[in-house]
Amino acid sequence: MRGRIRAREYLRAAGVAAAALVVLLVCAGPSRGQGEPKHGHAAWDSVSRGQFLVFPFENHGAGERLDWLGEGLEELVIRSLAVSAQRVYSREERVAELERYGLPATAKLSRASMLRLAEELDADYIVFGEFSLKGKELAVEGRILRVSPPALLPAVRESGAPEALVEIENRMVWKLLRAADPSFPRTLAEFMRLQKPLRVEAFEHYIRGLYAGESDLRVRELREAARLDPNWPDAAFALGQSLVQRRDCAAALPLLERIPQGHASHEQAIFYTGVCRLWMDQADLAEQSFLSLQALLKKGAEEGGDVPELLGNLGVARARGAKSAAAREDFKQAAEMDPGDDDYPFNLGLLALRGEDYAGATAEFREALKREPEDDDARALLVLALERGGAKEEAEKERAAAAGPLPVIVAGSLARLERIKTELDTSALQTAVDSAEDPAPAAAAAGSASAGGHVRAGRQQLAAGRLAEAESEFRAALAVNAGDAPAHRFLGEVKLRQGRRDEAAAEFLASLELRDSAVVRTMLARIYVDGGKPELARQQLEKALKLAPNYAEAKQLLHRLDAAKTGAVR
Repeated sequence: MRGRIRAREYLRAAGVAAAALVVLLVCAGPSRGQGEPKHGHAAWDSVSRGQFLVFPFENHGAGERLDWLGEGLEELVIRSLAVSAQRVYSREERVAELERYGLPATAKLSRASMLRLAEELDADYIVFGEFSLKGKELAVEGRILRVSPPALLPAVRESGAPEALVEIENRMVWKLLRAADPSFPRTLAEFMRLQKPLRVEAFEHYIRGLYAGESDLRVRELREAARLDPNWPDAAFALGQSLVQRRDCAAALPLLERIPQGHASHEQAIFYTGVCRLWMDQADLAEQSFLSLQALLKKGAEEGGDVPELLGNLGVARARGAKSAAAREDFKQAAEMDPGDDDYPFNLGLLALRGEDYAGATAEFREALKREPEDDDARALLVLALERGGAKEEAEKERAAAAGPLPVIVAGSLARLERIKTELDTSALQTAVDSAEDPAPAAAAAGSASAGGHVRAGRQQLAAGRLAEAESEFRAALAVNAGDAPAHRFLGEVKLRQGRRDEAAAEFLASLELRDSAVVRTMLARIYVDGGKPELARQQLEKALKLAPNYAEAKQLLHRLDAAKTGAVR
């Protein structure tokens, strides 16, 4: 697509060795075209149990008019893998990971950088490729790259008329899966029958809308996609989501209601419906939406199944509906599940303040400030709670500690100051959905005798808030492979959520010994900040930014350290 950039600085720690290895793999010989590759399949026989990460396909001479097709083929491949029961990351998850490093959705990555991103997401296989147009023939070429140890399958090439795009892509994906695993259980005809029909002209508008940089253009393209194919839930959801982001709930709600149960975006549609109901001051309807989503996530699960954003918004709905005790429990659980988010203790503080529990409000606003020291609203409310509780001198100290003038809290405004989550962590949501749909031990479901399988199962448990089960899976992964970096990383996250910061730091350090990561270094830096070790935190953040110069979280935390140091000098 227009404006695509090459992300040269992305994760330099992918290293010369990884890049050289990929070059060797790429140059290992000519493509075998449509034929199945002649190589041993023993190393690839678990492909059906692996996790796929798909990248946009490159435009090789098809002209700018078809630039949209690069992201379009990514979306089609994800769709084909998902309906054939393969585990695959969504486009949103790939984009979110890029955004963590300050890179746009259309960043053009080297294969070494693709490997690095796949490692961060704990993916097993990468799918990438290219397309070209000669005359009236569209050619699409795809490849599968195994992440660890790196190995590249020969390319699979399919061609045909542009209007047969979906059929071309389906044949290519089937042949890729068969090449990776000759025992892949479905024939081409069976595989094709799984794929739902799709109008190419509607799909083009849909992709153009997803990647539009300007809100009006995005809505216009998605509206046209929904008009051309009114029975296509993907277009309806994307348009509804865009309208929610513009707070046009009257137009969004009918679209969100069209997303059927079982669709990949059904749970998100319910969440956005609840958000709209909160904005429309319909607390009872918002509560119904969030409770229905909670029930869906918990279906078949003995416990857990929640995500913090859901619990936080459910708490807001209940607080507005005069159900303070239930709201308090929702906020507390959300705060425990996401110990780095200041919104949940902030909402707890508001609840206590409205209930004239000034000591409780003071404690919660202090917790919010511990999580986000530059939260001026939390500091202003802390001052208010101290003043109302009779601690005038302490209130003045807090006011003096502020970097500037604090926001003015207007009498009677406390009723609508709660913080509403407008976005859902889709990766956490999907693992919660998977867990609810399959309450059997996640490791067995994932075929996880391998360390990677245990890590995936553990991440599923972690996303659902089941810390003991998650810890068990990560320890099982380390029993299989003590050198598994993701297992150490996510075990560290478990320890962090349990409040065992020293143990979390030890696991993060163990992970970094095995694989460098800007994300892990930033999490470790947060532990050092909370532990009063700013110089150790600074060292980790500087290393993180050498790996990923645009990583927003690391830059923000380093800025906070610099501001604190400047204030101390003054």
